[in-house]
This record gives sequence, structure tokens and C-alpha cells, in this order.
Amino acid sequence: MLRQNLKRDFDCCCNERKRVATLAKRIIPCLDCDVRNGRVVVLKGTKFQQLRFAGDPVELAGKYQDADELVLLDIGATVQARGTFLGAISDVAAACSIPLCVGGGVRTFSDFEQRIKRGADQCAVNTAALENPGLIAKCAREFGSQAVVVAVDAKLEGGDYYCYARAGREKTRWKMADWLRETEKQGAGEILLTSIDRDGTGQGFDIGMLNAACAATSLPVIASGGCSSVDDIAEVFQKTEASGALAASIFHFGKITVKGCKRELLQRGVEVRI
Repeated sequence: MLRQNLKRDFDCCCNERKRVATLAKRIIPCLDCDVRNGRVVVLKGTKFQQLRFAGDPVELAGKYQDADELVLLDIGATVQARGTFLGAISDVAAACSIPLCVGGGVRTFSDFEQRIKRGADQCAVNTAALENPGLIAKCAREFGSQAVVVAVDAKLEGGDYYCYARAGREKTRWKMADWLRETEKQGAGEILLTSIDRDGTGQGFDIGMLNAACAATSLPVIASGGCSSVDDIAEVFQKTEASGALAASIFHFGKITVKGCKRELLQRGVEVRI
């Protein structure tokens, strides 16, 4: 009964946050992490490759408390067939005063549960969900839809968008629009959509892909892949129905602060929370 009451209270809080989010757009830094020489570090690459060092996840997390959320992705967990470095989740969660979403290496319900217990407010699933959509439903039943984020890595091929698994290395049978409808049916609460072709290129978000995604689902969609400036973030909010914009390099490498980004967006008429 206590678990049910806590879950109900958390759901109410999250529903209120979603209501406010329909007006205010979200700015979401992303920490792409991997294990190097036994140490968890933040890396940044191009099209999921050519990775370079970007910093320590706990130090970076501490700098991003003006953001609306923080995403922590273990980019090597699925490919290397290992679990996420769970200690890093706890450390980052302790440094955060904002909601934390964790992804990477989630293969089972137990993996999902462990990340929530380590302090994540949400958990993102990709490859395991593509292989077993029922995992989405099971996690949503236990923790609520608001805790389940489906990470979608997609690219344009033959005139249609297709979903990829295993950190963008394996094309699946799923067309993006069909998969988004399936995730909503299974009870997902949010979509984190990354354009593989735009990731790390600095060419701006894939507006066409985002519009196609928003047309296919009523779930909130977070735009990811290609951001290099506030102009790109303003464009995605002005030209699509995306509820949030995820970025890494512009924040990690000091192009602009989260607070500075939000102030510029306000000046351009984009509603954000300061």
C-alpha cells in the first residue's frame, strides 16, 4: 500500500510537470558516458563515432542545475554487452537537483529497476524495447508511464525513417512512425528522438524527422542530434511540436550556459522556465 501511495503521489507531481511543460519548452543537457581505464567519463562524437573526451559526469552535472532535466547515457553498455556503471548513476543523481533520465545497457526489467533505485527519475530503453515491446508495458505498470522514456535512434533511408538498435549500428524492421505508435500503445511516457545523420555534426536538428515523429504520436518528443547553437534550439521549437531540445557540445565545451541559452530563447519568444 505504501508503494502504491508513493507511486500515486509521484504520478501526480509528474502529471503537473507535464501540464506546465505543455507551455514551457525544456532544455536538456546530455552526458554521453563510457568507461575508459576503469573511469566513467563523458565523451562526444559524430554520428555515434569519433568520440572525444568532454569531462567528468559529476562535475558537468553540477554545472547544469539551471536545466530542466539531465540525461545520462551509457553509450558503450549495449555494444560492449555490459551493465551501466551503476555507481556513476548514484553519484550524478546526488549532484542533481533536477530530474535525471538514465539510459544505456537496459536489457531487462531488473536493469530498469536498478537504475530507478540508484536515483534516476526516468529510464530510457532502446534496443531491448525494439526486441521486446512488452518491456515498455511492464516498466510502465510498475513505475508509471512518466518513468519510461523510449530512446529512438533513426535515419532516413529510401524515403522513410527507420529505427536503429545497438547504438545506431543495427537497422531494424521498424519504421519510425510505426514504432512510435507501438511505444505509445505499450504505455511509454516520452520519446527521446535522435537523428543518427545529424548527431554531432552541428548541422542543426532534423526538422523533417521531428515533424514526422510528432505527427505519429501524442507523446512528448525530445529533439536530439545536430545542435550547435541557440539558433538551432529556437528553430526546433518554432518549426516543430517538440517539447524539449537535448544538446551536449554547446554546453560541455563552453559555447553557452544553460541559463544564457534560456535567456536568448525568451528574447525570441520561446517560452522556457528560468
